Amino acid sequence: MEIISASLRYFTLLLVHCFLAAAALRSNIGTDQSALLALKAHITDDPENILARNWSATISVCNWVGIRCDATQHRVTRLNLSHMGLAGTIPPHLGNLSFLSHLSLRDNHFHGSLPSELASLRGLEVVSFGENNLDGEIPSWFGLLPKLEELYLCCNSFTGTIPTSLCNTSSVLRIINLGQNMLSGSLPTSLGNCTSLKEIYLFQNNLTGEVLPEVGNLPNLVELNINTNSLTGVIPYSVFNHSTIRSIVLYWNQLSGHLPSSIGNWLPSLEELYLWDNKLNGIIPSSISNASKLIILELEQNYFSGSIPHTLGNLRHLEVLNAARNSLTRESATLELSFLSSLTNCRELKSLWLENNPLNGTLPISIGNFSESLEEFSASECYIKGTIPKQIGNLSNLLELHLHGNELAGPIPTTVGGMRELQGLYLQGNRLRGSITNSICHLRKLAELFLSGNELSGSMPTCWESLTSLRKLYLDANHLTSPLPSSFWTLKYILQVNLSLNSLSGLLPSEIGNLKVVTHLDLSWNQLSGEIPATIGGLQNLENLSLSHNKFQGPIPQSFGQSISMQVLDLSHNNLSGAIPKSLEALRYLKYLNVSFNRLQGEIPSAGAFPMFSAQSFMGNEGLCGLPRLQVPPCQVVGRSKTHTTARLVYILPAVAATILVSVLILYLIITLKRNAKLASQGASTVATWRRISYLELERATDGFSESNFVGKGSFGSVYRGTLSEGMSVAVKVFNLNIEGSYKSFEAECDVLCRIRHRNLVKIISCCSSIDFKAIVLEYMPNGSLNKWLYSHNYSLDILQRMNMMIDVASSLEYLHHGYSVPVVHCDLKPSNILVDDDMIAHVGDFGISKFLGDGDSMTQTMALATIGYIAPEYGSQGIISTSGDVYSYGILLMETFTRKKPTDEMFSGEMSLKRWVKESLPHEVIKVVDANLLRKNDEHFGAKQQDCMLSIMRLALDCSAEAPEERIKMRDVVTILKNIKMKLLKDV
Repeated sequence: MEIISASLRYFTLLLVHCFLAAAALRSNIGTDQSALLALKAHITDDPENILARNWSATISVCNWVGIRCDATQHRVTRLNLSHMGLAGTIPPHLGNLSFLSHLSLRDNHFHGSLPSELASLRGLEVVSFGENNLDGEIPSWFGLLPKLEELYLCCNSFTGTIPTSLCNTSSVLRIINLGQNMLSGSLPTSLGNCTSLKEIYLFQNNLTGEVLPEVGNLPNLVELNINTNSLTGVIPYSVFNHSTIRSIVLYWNQLSGHLPSSIGNWLPSLEELYLWDNKLNGIIPSSISNASKLIILELEQNYFSGSIPHTLGNLRHLEVLNAARNSLTRESATLELSFLSSLTNCRELKSLWLENNPLNGTLPISIGNFSESLEEFSASECYIKGTIPKQIGNLSNLLELHLHGNELAGPIPTTVGGMRELQGLYLQGNRLRGSITNSICHLRKLAELFLSGNELSGSMPTCWESLTSLRKLYLDANHLTSPLPSSFWTLKYILQVNLSLNSLSGLLPSEIGNLKVVTHLDLSWNQLSGEIPATIGGLQNLENLSLSHNKFQGPIPQSFGQSISMQVLDLSHNNLSGAIPKSLEALRYLKYLNVSFNRLQGEIPSAGAFPMFSAQSFMGNEGLCGLPRLQVPPCQVVGRSKTHTTARLVYILPAVAATILVSVLILYLIITLKRNAKLASQGASTVATWRRISYLELERATDGFSESNFVGKGSFGSVYRGTLSEGMSVAVKVFNLNIEGSYKSFEAECDVLCRIRHRNLVKIISCCSSIDFKAIVLEYMPNGSLNKWLYSHNYSLDILQRMNMMIDVASSLEYLHHGYSVPVVHCDLKPSNILVDDDMIAHVGDFGISKFLGDGDSMTQTMALATIGYIAPEYGSQGIISTSGDVYSYGILLMETFTRKKPTDEMFSGEMSLKRWVKESLPHEVIKVVDANLLRKNDEHFGAKQQDCMLSIMRLALDCSAEAPEERIKMRDVVTILKNIKMKLLKDV
């Protein structure tokens, strides 16, 4: 009986214990459930309704999506809601998940700051809040989590500095990823305490200071990525003396100094070395080849000099070598670029980039020995001479070949047809001769063919039907002859065609309508004849069509009105007849029309886009009539009084014309006399003298135009410094009369500079003109050009100096556009044409291709060539110049001045341009595009004002460089905006 009683008591106690344990369990899991439901309540957007459908009190918490529980404790240990598109804030209630070890909310849209209550999660091992919109400072309590091994906070908007507490002496952190935030300050020395660290990612922040030796001393470091910051100083030796490191990524900083001569001796595990876009100098050490596992070597855009070491050929695993945009030269005294032969030993090499180095040599025949792995080869703008070796055809797997902008001569080898995988062939801007080989048609995958600006002659290939992948074809500025082959019209997928500036002849067939997707078609400056086929009207995607300067005759097809995408249409300088089709009024996107110098008749249409076109669009057609502003006769009204009206006009018009002419002459004389009187009264203050200076005096002033007085070279001549007999320092611009256009440039510059006066324009002193010598004497600018101040190593400009110079330039353009009796268009605004005086005041110079706009004209047309990268789209494609074209150039100049990136920089290729690069940085990443030299102030408030200033400047630059001329702002508004930005910057500094 006692045994039974004892058993009952034990069983009862056991039931009570189980009941209490179950109750406690329910209570603990209930705490976790409440915390998670609080998170659900803070989520404002659940696009897939994942939590709405699954996180329910009727389902066990451990069965919820994204939740894992401990098998014994039945508590939530993992919370993973990554990649769900959730939006909301992180509630403090998550701090109640006391058993949590893994917390991941990566790749969502959470915003706000991290709650301090998360510090109580002492068991956290992995934390990932990457790729959200979180802000505030990175909490210091991360350093108090004793088990934390991996911390991912990248791609948010965290500010402030990297917490010094992040690494304490007991830290077990293995991975830190704080990349792509807005962190500032320097690297904390406490990083050296994280002895377990294997991977450090701090890329794309605003970090300053130096790379700490302590970082290189971390014993287990494998990945070091601090790219796209503002780090300075020398890379510590400890970084290059590391047995475990596999990847060093330090590109896009301001690091300087040279690489240690033993760089490769102590990097047995190194696979990737990214150092591009810094200020590193010296030679590329040959010992780098001892890093035998190296796969990627990126050294682009530094100041490396000397030769490319032959020892790089020992890197058997090398896949990418990028040494572009340095000052590297060939190694030996012979012209052959022998280092290329050594690189053929790199049998896994895929990409070789050497462009923009003064290699100044010839391509070896061994270029054909590269392995089949080679896919990209670029040696553009390297002063490469000689011919293209026929062995280049051995590169059977090459995808892109860039050799443009060199001094290559001779023919295009027929062996190029062996590069069967080639997609892009870029040989423009050389001196290649001979015909275009038919073997190009073997390149069935070719998408882009650029042969512009060579001396190619003969007929075009006849096998175009083979190039079904071709999308861009540029053969302009050569000496091609003969009609266009019939096979050319089979390129039904081609997008851009430029065959201008050749001597092509024959007719345009109706098959031109086969080019269904073409957007740009330029056949100008050839000898094409016959009628324009009506089938062009079926090209629905055609945006830009130029048939100017040919021999076309007959009417303008009515079907042009069906080309609904047309923006630019140039039919000028032909023999077209008949009326301008009213169907063109339907072209709603048409921005530029030129039908000048034909034999057109009838009324000029007045609807659609026609009100925006000026007289220049229709001049040279004696039979046209229309509105007076178009400088054509009014159209006659048909009726009974027509004969009488005509008879009266025969007598009246000459008298009226004579009266107007006399009045204009009298008015002109009055204005001229007043202007001369005014200039005479101001002469002492504006220029030293207006006397003509002889050649002999200029020769003496420049010491016989000696090299020691040589200042620089321009498009039409050279500039020398001189000292006149009265002691005045001057700049003498001597025109090279052997260059086509130099006479016209001399006359244009004299005309402009003698008629305009402004403190920010270079002043003319005098000129010297004879049959065989022409020169302009200008005010000497001792501080050189803005180009020198932006890009020379020994010069620098702070933010206020750049701001002042841009206000100076804008003020001069405001005067040219709005302050003179007729608008003046500079046409060639760029840093080298902006000169700086003793007081660091900017002056605009070089008016060699500038234009006066006639009364009432807002634009005109020219064949003069300005500088690529700065010219407005309508100028570059059709030669249209206007004050808005100067505004566009100013916008590009404004971006360049504060980013220190030329619009022709190699980084801007394909769809990427300086404009797009800047635009994509706005508004949150504008500091990423700003010249790092401007961002080194330590004062926090000044830095914030800088960022706001840069944002305003870049927005203004984009407003100036809008694609459509009518969308660009006026220079008078630019001056006002810039001055307001400057006042805001200076306030309370």
